[in-house]
This record gives sequence, structure tokens and C-alpha cells, in this order.
Amino acid sequence: MKELVEVIAKALVDHPEEVSVIEKDTENALILQLDVADEDMGKVIGKQGRIAKAIRSVVKAAASKDDKKVIVDIGNQP
Repeated sequence: MKELVEVIAKALVDHPEEVSVIEKDTENALILQLDVADEDMGKVIGKQGRIAKAIRSVVKAAASKDDKKVIVDIGNQP
């Protein structure tokens, strides 16, 4: 899943070298933290969150065979 989110995000942004995905595995969910450059945040989120929703839908469809919930969190890590 991590690679899928990276490929999608790198295709959308102007600074693909600043894209990072951190994977955290919990008991009942897989959390993917997507971080991009500040200038690229709008490109990943999209108008009214449409691109972010599309990314989450694609990841959810890819994860459906694993019977595990996948959460894509978009934002900068503190």
C-alpha cells in the first residue's frame, strides 16, 4: 500500500523528491501518513478534497482483499 500511495502522490506534485509515506500498522488498521512539500499540499488535496478522496478510494479498493482497514492521513508530520 505504501508504494501505491507514493506513486500516486509523486505523479501529482511538483517536488516528488519531498514525498514521503510512513506506514503504521495497528491491530485493526493500517495507517499511511502522506507528507508532501507545503507548495504541493493543495495539489494532493484538490478542490473540496476530491483528489484526497480519490486517493483514499483507490487505496481502499486495493486493500479490500486483505480485510484490513486502511487510513490515508495527508499532512505534515510535526
